[in-house]
Amino acid sequence: MSWITPDWPAPQGVRALCTTRAGGVSLPPYDSLNLGTHVGDDPAAVQANRQRLRDALQGARPVFLNQVHGDGVALLDAASSDGLQADACVTAAPGVACTIMVADCLPVLLAHRSGAVVAAAHAGWRGLAGVDGQGVLESVFKRFRALALASQAPPAIEFEAKDTLAWLGPCIGPRAFEVGAEVRAAFCDADPAALACFTDAGTAAGKYLCDLAGLARLRLRALGIGQVHGNDGTAPWCTVSNPSRFFSHRRDGAALGGSGRFAACIWRG
Repeated sequence: MSWITPDWPAPQGVRALCTTRAGGVSLPPYDSLNLGTHVGDDPAAVQANRQRLRDALQGARPVFLNQVHGDGVALLDAASSDGLQADACVTAAPGVACTIMVADCLPVLLAHRSGAVVAAAHAGWRGLAGVDGQGVLESVFKRFRALALASQAPPAIEFEAKDTLAWLGPCIGPRAFEVGAEVRAAFCDADPAALACFTDAGTAAGKYLCDLAGLARLRLRALGIGQVHGNDGTAPWCTVSNPSRFFSHRRDGAALGGSGRFAACIWRG
């Protein structure tokens, strides 16, 4: 199966994966491993696909959020149910998989070097930008750090941002993500360094090409997280330009009437 196993120095006991559109039972345009219940797919097919994901998680249970392009963070434990309204989640509980669904937005996975805490975030441009430079990554890191400190046990773990690892999954790429001036301003007004992540689209005045993964790297670096792996903005990571591998809402929503969702998961084994 052509799912993605993150290539990063994950702490012992921490596992992660990212699905693709392969390996499921959904019919077009949701073919074949659509995990989203809200996109118009046959509910029975979605449940069968979610079961295939559960089977692949080696005993862990994925918790699916109700994602709303905000910065809310859910604390997950063994009793957490699907449908919590949040765009990020964090857990110290073994066997509970922080799960983010995407189809152009950026999935971000976090792990502390101790292996005690993991987290996942859904970073569309709105949630990533947030307000005054405080968005979903800042919110999830705050909860992640607090949970890591609360989970200390002899010998106590120290917490430094440099002890946090991040992995960026597939998203709409910098050659495909055309945005307006309001998106550019949402980032650049808060951080002039974000200007480097926007180039003139050459299509119309006030239109820009946006490097979503690059913006996430800037935000993570500002938090002190230097160990960032995965999506580097190159073509193989772009959801839009790899139709056989990834779902893309922007590519397929209007042309085909719908798009499925794939998922990135992280859990403590």
